[in-house]
Amino acid sequence: MQRRDLLRAFGAATALALIPRDAVAAWERVATGLRPTNGLSEAHLALVTALGDAIIPRTDSPGASDVGVPAFVDVILSENYADADRDAFVAGLDTIDGRAKSTANAAFVDLAADARGSVITAIEGETDRRSEPARTYWRLKGLIVHGYFTSEPVMKNVLKVDVMPGKFDGAAPMPVKEARPTGDAANA
Repeated sequence: MQRRDLLRAFGAATALALIPRDAVAAWERVATGLRPTNGLSEAHLALVTALGDAIIPRTDSPGASDVGVPAFVDVILSENYADADRDAFVAGLDTIDGRAKSTANAAFVDLAADARGSVITAIEGETDRRSEPARTYWRLKGLIVHGYFTSEPVMKNVLKVDVMPGKFDGAAPMPVKEARPTGDAANA
């Protein structure tokens, strides 16, 4: 099974059941086009975009950045994370970029797709997910996958989910039931 097929199956099975109000609210904030004041820096947002496109690249369906996942991650980090957690997350992003610089001699955003894949494979292969950069990577990957499958374009065009299945038809035909006689008429 291809990774994208696995993600699609997972997303289709859980997208509607697991859409918390926070995801809906985050996507509404993204739709305004306003960046959070305490959000990620341009460099960190570029790193999230590059990681998102490496995790869910554009194929016959849109990639993570095509549906606005980096902006979703920015909103979630700025509005749902405590300051200490956000600072730790940003430090973890720096660690991921530092790993790319030490192993591939370039910032993650400047790497070719295959080199990005090698950095990600190395991080995913680490046995301790609680240490950096694995901790931040796995948290970010969860946000990316969640943001991708809760985005409107993916739900409508990729998963083909009808949020409101069917349609309202106020003039739908109703079967006519014959009235039964009641009381004395029924006995006669």
